[in-house]
Amino acid sequence: MAEDRFPGWHGTTILAVRRGGEVVVAGDGQVSLGQTVIKGTARKVRRLSPGGHEVVAGFAGSTADAFTLLERLEKKLEAAPGQLARACVELAKDWRMDKYLRNLEAMLIVTDGETLLVITGAGDVLEPEHDVTAIGSGGNFALAAARGLMATDLPAEEVARKAMAIAADICVYTNGNLTVERISK
Repeated sequence: MAEDRFPGWHGTTILAVRRGGEVVVAGDGQVSLGQTVIKGTARKVRRLSPGGHEVVAGFAGSTADAFTLLERLEKKLEAAPGQLARACVELAKDWRMDKYLRNLEAMLIVTDGETLLVITGAGDVLEPEHDVTAIGSGGNFALAAARGLMATDLPAEEVARKAMAIAADICVYTNGNLTVERISK
């Protein structure tokens, strides 16, 4: 996939934590090419408001591809206001079946403050177990750290920030420059 055409591009850790009636989505700011940091302040977490219903989305992968998918998701949400799961399934179906969309290389984490989903180009719409999910280069590090921190009484944002700090200490493709968005239902 992308490694064939753009070898060495790395960067992005997106983490979502659901706790105490809210969901926090945190993303780091690093984009790397091989061993070089190209940008340290990228903003990979966005707040959307299609049809007046707030949604927070984080993306990993190609920025242009992610924005294309976010635009499609907004249209799906406008067609099905307040039905995040339905809109995500419709997006995943299009992504999987459409000849153009099939080549997009990104992953999304989306939430409306209640439902938390990961959408992949393989047609998956996944609701995470344990109220935590992560994607991107440092996703597994952030996921493991957050899962461990869920055993504490820390609020969602603190779990996310601490887990992302741990991921940034371990993963060379993750930095500590965070964008954090909170949303509750």
